[in-house]
Amino acid sequence: MEKIMDFLFGLKMTVVSGIFLALSLICMMVGIEVPVDFAWGAVLISGIPMLILALQRLIFEKWVSSALLIAMAMVASIMIGEYFAAGEVAFIMAIGAILEEKTLEKAHKGLKNLINLTPVKGRIITGEDKEELIDAREIKLKDHLRVLPGEKIPVDGVIINGSSSIDQSIMTGESLPVDKSLGDHVYCGTLNCYGTIDIKATAVGEDSSLKKMIKLVEEAENNKAPMQRIADKLAVWLVPIALFIAILVWIFTGDVVRGVTVLVVFCPCALALATPTSIMAAIGQATKKGIIIKSGAALESMGKVDTITFDKTGTLTYGKLTVSEMYFNKDIINRKKFLALASSIESFSEHPLAKAVVEKAKKENIKVLKCEDFTMTAGKGVKGIIDSKTIYCGKLDYIKENNIEIDKQIKNKINEIQNNGMALIIVAINDLCVGVIGLSDVMRNEAGEVVNELKMMNTEVVLLTGDNEKTANFFADEIGISNVYSNLLPKDKVDHVKELKNRNKTVAMVGDGVNDAPALRTADVSIAMGTMGSDIAIEAADIALLGDDIGKIPYVKRLANATVKTIKFNITLSMLINIIAIILSVKGLLNPITGALVHNAGSVLVVLNAALLYDRKYDHRQDNKNIEVAKAI
Repeated sequence: MEKIMDFLFGLKMTVVSGIFLALSLICMMVGIEVPVDFAWGAVLISGIPMLILALQRLIFEKWVSSALLIAMAMVASIMIGEYFAAGEVAFIMAIGAILEEKTLEKAHKGLKNLINLTPVKGRIITGEDKEELIDAREIKLKDHLRVLPGEKIPVDGVIINGSSSIDQSIMTGESLPVDKSLGDHVYCGTLNCYGTIDIKATAVGEDSSLKKMIKLVEEAENNKAPMQRIADKLAVWLVPIALFIAILVWIFTGDVVRGVTVLVVFCPCALALATPTSIMAAIGQATKKGIIIKSGAALESMGKVDTITFDKTGTLTYGKLTVSEMYFNKDIINRKKFLALASSIESFSEHPLAKAVVEKAKKENIKVLKCEDFTMTAGKGVKGIIDSKTIYCGKLDYIKENNIEIDKQIKNKINEIQNNGMALIIVAINDLCVGVIGLSDVMRNEAGEVVNELKMMNTEVVLLTGDNEKTANFFADEIGISNVYSNLLPKDKVDHVKELKNRNKTVAMVGDGVNDAPALRTADVSIAMGTMGSDIAIEAADIALLGDDIGKIPYVKRLANATVKTIKFNITLSMLINIIAIILSVKGLLNPITGALVHNAGSVLVVLNAALLYDRKYDHRQDNKNIEVAKAI
């Protein structure tokens, strides 16, 4: 039965239904008599499934839907021989159902991808310097495990031996690997970049941080209720009112045709088309701009959004480290020599900081010097011999451990760089510190403009990031965000989004990483960076920006606002037409056929008005220019 109904409700059969209805209208206008009215084709194709659906909802789901009112009008029209009217209301509602189906949210694959990140093997320590590769599900609490460079950490744990740099971007979104040593906590699913570490399992199986993140995504997905059509929301009232008025008209006029006409014009076909047609036009408009809006519900919710939360790395920034500042003792070394020494040593390292320094040297055409006896201390720094001098590059602790002197000016510069939220590499020659390099993620040029635009639209902007407090505050100050939350894990981001929603805020979340997926799912509307963003973030999101241009976010907000206004106008227009048609039906000025045509005209007006959304201009950058001109005048 379900397969048959899906087939009849499909686009091809609805087109066939429309052809039958058109033939019926032509025969009626020309005066051609046929043995069986062609409108029966529309009734059988579009009407019978509508009748079955209405009865199923009423009997099994106790749901009074708009389909019930359509079915009543259709049956009443058939009973008095008005087959065209019966077919027309069924056909219009079938079109509305197809349009809405086209705007439903696509099935997400992100959860499956997230599950695929879960490590399947772990290296358990069985004895002195002995280890065995076992299934990750067999790992127990307090087991000792060894994680080699390039391996994923199989469970949550604490380091009991060794040190390394851990890429924990899937959990925190941080662009830099985090240096970890004895006593530091590590998370399941994160990547060990360099040194070998031994850990003691502190959370395994379903209790691990990655499994908890997967649960968060599942829960958020299950809690997102599908949006009911406006026509269905009103059907609880429309059905009894329509039936009551139709019966009263029949009783007081003694004309059953008038009563049936009331049922026909009362059908909420234009009302049913008001939302899906507007949404389809808006989605088409957005697609032209390189924005994929996956559901009509998301677009409607975006029009109500009053708070937008941003992840930082890869969203407000490009997610790529660059050398932002270099300070060196000019009495000891010049700029070219300083960068040459640092890049020559760092060229042997795979650390992202090292690669950024090497990239800087390449851009300035600085040649790599010959380096001997290169050694790396995982999570701390590197050293090597160039021109018979020992060169050190690394963290402050690494420099101090090697008893290297740091003068006051360089200490002040180190503090300044750290306060500006940058990562740093300290460079030393033999036993003397000669300078420091500051590195940072690059802010997107349009980030500040986007924040200002959103504020002008009375939209609150919040920063949620896994970065440390200093880095987060520095970036937030640069672009004018006052609400900043740092050092966040995926669950923390979800909690902040929930807190905002509990304050009756309608929240949009903008992110790009795996760690953003739970918060994206939890928000009323989720927006992902479509090019840079992880597949999981994109699949979790309602809206994807294909060009990674966050400057399009104010455009989406304007488009959504206009869509909501158009929907409201269309609803008002459709209800006004229905009221006028009901009055005319009561007075006997309309019969079921002319009532169906008026009813059809209302649907056409709604569709045409919705179509205007497709070509309307929403160029926020041009709006900004106009604002600047206005201010100048």
